[in-house]
Amino acid sequence: MNYWLMKSEPDVFSIDDLANRPTQTEPWDGVRNYQARNMMRDAMKVGDQIFFYHSNCDEPGIVGIAEVVREGYPDHTARNPDGKYYDPKATEENPRWFMVDIKFITKFARTISLRQLKEMPELVDMPLVRKGNRLSVMPVDKPFWEIINALV
Repeated sequence: MNYWLMKSEPDVFSIDDLANRPTQTEPWDGVRNYQARNMMRDAMKVGDQIFFYHSNCDEPGIVGIAEVVREGYPDHTARNPDGKYYDPKATEENPRWFMVDIKFITKFARTISLRQLKEMPELVDMPLVRKGNRLSVMPVDKPFWEIINALV
């Protein structure tokens, strides 16, 4: 099993939005970064665990856990000319962009803030806390996963 962190702006799609879906499942679409796409397309597997992270808000941080329930497949939003994620170079034969489906597992009672994570010396090598790391999808090493889960 692998562990991941996926960022979303809560005013666009929050952990509550995921929890309130009829099956508590949603495609993670709209990713337009090649490194993040490659992780979703090639590395994410059914059963992998995800920290759900709220970004670009008053208190950015980890707010819960989700799980990969469908492995990478073409992101159809790239072919919608009226959508905000449209990519004219994406075709059915060469989709360019991929997504996974995730399912809600739990919402934490409190946000584990980025500030708190940055203050923990044992997380100094975690990509999330490094300066300049803005990827919306990133791997989480198992020791970091366990340290963060112990904070809940």
